Amino acid sequence: RYMRQILRSALPDAEERISWSMPTYWKGHNMFILLFEETHRIDPGPAAVEEFAEALKGYKTDKGTIRIPYGKVDAELIKRIALWCYETGNHA
Repeated sequence: RYMRQILRSALPDAEERISWSMPTYWKGHNMFILLFEETHRIDPGPAAVEEFAEALKGYKTDKGTIRIPYGKVDAELIKRIALWCYETGNHA
């Protein structure tokens, strides 16, 4: 719920959808994909992971995926990534 609140506040115009059986945030394309496993997993795409590489030090990342351990959610960082995806048209 917390991740959803963060993304709804960052992307109020985005539509919440299910795509590939996962929750996504859509505005003309899938901008953000969420997965909940042993960590929060967000898939903002490879360009976002590269753009925020410095801020993401300490998080496990690969290709377009960021894994965020439960209890270590940085809401401001997630908002910045979400807004960057929205403003640049970058998508998962």
